[in-house]
Amino acid sequence: MALSKDGLFYLGKQYDPVEKKLLDQPILYEPADLTTHAVVTGMTGSGKTGLCVGLLEEAALEGIPAIIIDPKGDLTNLLLHFPDLLPTDFEPWIDPENARREGKTTQQLAEETAERWKNGLAEWGLGPQQISELKDAVDFGLYSPGSSAATPVNILSSFESPDLPWNENREILREKISTIITALLGLIGFNDIDPLRSREHILLSNILEHAWSSGKSLDLTELILQTQKPPFDRLGAFPVDNFFPEKDRLSLAMLLNNFLASPSFEIWREGQPLSIERLLYSPDGKARHSIFYLAHLSESERMFFVTLLFASIESWMRNQRGTGNLRAIIYMDEIYGYLPPLGNPPSKTIMLRMLKQARAFGVGLLLATQNPVDVDYKGLSNAGTWMIGRLQTDQDKQRLLDGLDSAGGGVNRQEMDRLISTLGKRVFVLHSVHAKKPVLFQTRWVLNFLAGPLTRAQLPALMPLTSTPPTPTAASPQTGGETAAKRPGTPTAATSTSTYTAVRPPVPSGVEEYFLPNDLPLSEAIRQAGIPASAQIEQKGFVYHPALFAQATINYLARKYNLELNREVTALVQEPRGRSIEWDDCPWRSFQRSEITTDPLPSAQYAPLPGWLTDARQLNAYQQEFIEWVYRNATIRLRANEKLKVYAPPEVSTAEFREQCAQAARSALQGEVDKLENLYQKKIEDLNRKIERAKSDVDDKENTYKQRQMEELATHGQSLMNLFGKRRATLSSSMTKRRLTSEAKDRLEKARLALEQLQKQLKDVEAEKNHEIKQLQDRWADVVNDEMEIPLTPYKKDIFVQHYGIIWMPYYTLLVDQQVREIPAFRKPA
Repeated sequence: MALSKDGLFYLGKQYDPVEKKLLDQPILYEPADLTTHAVVTGMTGSGKTGLCVGLLEEAALEGIPAIIIDPKGDLTNLLLHFPDLLPTDFEPWIDPENARREGKTTQQLAEETAERWKNGLAEWGLGPQQISELKDAVDFGLYSPGSSAATPVNILSSFESPDLPWNENREILREKISTIITALLGLIGFNDIDPLRSREHILLSNILEHAWSSGKSLDLTELILQTQKPPFDRLGAFPVDNFFPEKDRLSLAMLLNNFLASPSFEIWREGQPLSIERLLYSPDGKARHSIFYLAHLSESERMFFVTLLFASIESWMRNQRGTGNLRAIIYMDEIYGYLPPLGNPPSKTIMLRMLKQARAFGVGLLLATQNPVDVDYKGLSNAGTWMIGRLQTDQDKQRLLDGLDSAGGGVNRQEMDRLISTLGKRVFVLHSVHAKKPVLFQTRWVLNFLAGPLTRAQLPALMPLTSTPPTPTAASPQTGGETAAKRPGTPTAATSTSTYTAVRPPVPSGVEEYFLPNDLPLSEAIRQAGIPASAQIEQKGFVYHPALFAQATINYLARKYNLELNREVTALVQEPRGRSIEWDDCPWRSFQRSEITTDPLPSAQYAPLPGWLTDARQLNAYQQEFIEWVYRNATIRLRANEKLKVYAPPEVSTAEFREQCAQAARSALQGEVDKLENLYQKKIEDLNRKIERAKSDVDDKENTYKQRQMEELATHGQSLMNLFGKRRATLSSSMTKRRLTSEAKDRLEKARLALEQLQKQLKDVEAEKNHEIKQLQDRWADVVNDEMEIPLTPYKKDIFVQHYGIIWMPYYTLLVDQQVREIPAFRKPA
């Protein structure tokens, strides 16, 4: 099928979870439905990024502008659309490490990727024509706040007086002032600010309001100066000096000035102003998709910028006329930390306001998260569309269902639970208030190449792919502008690696050091690196590259379930994104203490420590983050049969667990059957005794009856002889014999009836016993299958960090066909 031409978004096709196949029924999404906002959630690898990229492609093809907030670097892939689908288009964006891992060159992997993309598009009825249409549909822009790697962003425009009359819009403008000041204070270390209690917030807000209400703009320098000497004498009922003494105001001004005086702040003064109109439309009115790359920023810097961006969007939005159509999309790739259920970060208030009010202006928020546990579902109750992908744990699923219930979305929890449990990769549940019921669908193949998250160093090479690229010095996307000495595995000319030293660089005081073992033979390392057998290879030595290493042991103790076990969790971080670590991306195999030596290989060289590994305070913060990450992911699922009191840890297979349940059920069943047999045995024995007596009684009465019959016959014979002998017969004697025979017969029939009744009772009792045994068997058969999972979460005190510090990773230094190459000399996790 070609992309929809009737104004609907083509997201994919319906999916049959039973048959596990696509149905020939396209999923077409009405763009106007996005004005009620959408939430996309799914674990890493669920296809969440592909779904959102596909939706943004559809928006571009319909000429709908978008602002795209990219905290992790994945959304830079929106620029990787290649109509010719040539391997040379893909090759610059192939990760050399992936190629080495597969034993291929980047050229080979690029050829395979190009072919795979071509075939994947063809399966969905797509191809070069649609990619060309996408390339021409909108202008693409790439922005890097706080960096010149792409187009920098000038944040000082956020302090300019908005083009709105103060008196008619004072409530709206005060909300924007509050948002800006909250973000600014967060950047310099003030967290969870209450605008009604924080004197810093009250002072700075009043300074900015004083300027804006007079139609004047403030830059940050002027704001700092006015912090020391406010343009007013009183705040509320108190003089300024009583409310906020001059000495304390100077301390606040110094904090703000430290930020302003920092050399890194200079780049925040340059580049594209936060003009939403210019970000959404080119000068000739063509729609734009503006991507804001934030992966390089610290957490506080990201929060600061995101808050300012939303404040600017809100101001622009309120200058627009109302509409029921989708005017623009605001997409944020990960809202974790920006809209939490607890706490009040600067971004939360304005995002909640946008969720409630943006619909009237045709602005749709598309929010994504891979962490469904820590989002504010009440705040997201205004979202009319939910697209739910595969989740990592049952806890995530139950929290999501709880959230949907609390959001008042009219969700059939049982049905939604069933649907979510069937999800695979690229399969999502589409739940919309605009549809009668949720549907399952598989996302279509996207037009853009999904290369994965790109680094800041790769942004200059992306700029030529934008519509209006600036001209920074481009760097190869493979090396990210780094030298070979900084990036292991990169071939360079056969020159000395001057950045390496024979002396190990000193680490921060108190930080432990470890050395990965050289446990990968050279021949195997060469094969894994994809170096051809025909190459001329000379080993030059070893070089160590540093990384952050953390290993913890989790103790689980649950006496109720007769469970006691330990699990180890290990992470190895070679390069964080900015000042944050995505611990989910850094798992490693666990080590015994003897495996990670403290002695390096002799004559090895060392790469320098990067800045992030020289900051002891930051390393301590990373350790706490690691513990928190271990704790968040420490929940294990016990298999349980509560009725049988059978429990098993995750290490026990399903077959073993079910056999344990079957044995327990057989034992319990036998006990109940024995008890039942004993109960009925007494009844059966009593009835058998009665039957024997009844049989004896029947025999006696049968003999009596026969005797009476013979006596009656004898009496009749005598009467006949008397008749022929002309003797008078005795009538009364004959009648008496007849009566006695009749009475004997009646007694015999009653005895036989009594025997039959007793025999029937015995048969009924035995049938009743067998029926009850059958019921017991059926009940215990059902109990055997009554399986469930019980989450077991350890206490944080049961998490013990065994190893934490800097680990040195050995690489072979080779001369391959006169080029220096470094390849891993250690085994990686399977």
